Amino acid sequence: MTTAGLLGFGLAGRFFHAPLLQAAGIPIGAVVSRQHEAATSVLPDARVFATEGELLAAADIDLVVIATPNHLHVEQARAALRAGKHVVVDKPLCLQVAQADELIALASSQRRMLTVFQNRRWDSDFLTIRKLIDTGRLGALNAFHARWDRFRPVVADRWREHDVAGNGVLYDLGAHLIDQALCLFGTPDWIQADVFAQRPNALASDGFELLMGKGAARISLGVSTLSADGGPRYRVHGARGSFIKSGLDMQDPQLRSGLPASDPQFGLEPQSQWGSFTDGASGQRETIVSERGQWTHYYAQVRASIEQDAAPPVAASDGREIVRIIEAALASSRRGQRVTL
Repeated sequence: MTTAGLLGFGLAGRFFHAPLLQAAGIPIGAVVSRQHEAATSVLPDARVFATEGELLAAADIDLVVIATPNHLHVEQARAALRAGKHVVVDKPLCLQVAQADELIALASSQRRMLTVFQNRRWDSDFLTIRKLIDTGRLGALNAFHARWDRFRPVVADRWREHDVAGNGVLYDLGAHLIDQALCLFGTPDWIQADVFAQRPNALASDGFELLMGKGAARISLGVSTLSADGGPRYRVHGARGSFIKSGLDMQDPQLRSGLPASDPQFGLEPQSQWGSFTDGASGQRETIVSERGQWTHYYAQVRASIEQDAAPPVAASDGREIVRIIEAALASSRRGQRVTL
């Protein structure tokens, strides 16, 4: 049986990775964290190590889950792969395409799984959109608009807000939105981006607007940290109709509140958040019941990949493409012009 070691026990490690690993039947044998008491209170059977080296030296650890600040991902993933471990890296995989190429080549030479935690592929709303596409109700897509707006006017004292590589919302929320767009359209033909900071004393980007083109289709992705009401989360338009959806997926707040991933309510959205489909021909509007969110699928597939040689839930090459789009967006924003991909 696969046994995991958690590298990092902050928000992501404690509230997302740990319970989802457990839901997939993957025991957590060790944690690297300075929060010894917090780790032992949540994972009483896990050893708590002070250093990454101790974790990588543990012979019983098959899988290393990296849930640390973005600028540490490459070095830690490299070390874990060289130690013969399978690796999950919380998004983003890395900060540069060249780094992604190095890690992918290393994983291949070591014959180890390397995957990226892009859990938002299994959000309730995104699964609902995919179902509407797969069943043909939307028809061929001509526009995809996705936003992740929040109201956080005060800069917080956390690493994502500090002046470090990989900070800001583009590498954070942007990695999720870009991944969803790539799942639907593949690599866009071009990107025009504005990445900015609006709050006083901000050291990291706190907003962005991305416009991308894929043939005749247009894709717009945006984040604001100063929007008390950002409007719909998704607006998806196709040849046969449109889908409009508000609200955020429930799995994040459910896990933070301590709801087990095995609970029958896990992943279910309240009716107040269900989206609406408008038929293009008749103009008739219909409420669409949201699909159940399936974050649990991620680690179930990780386990199958390690134990049964199945495909990983997210290919490392997908993580590379996300980083390529982020690099292109930053270049476009700096130059003030469209970048061809």
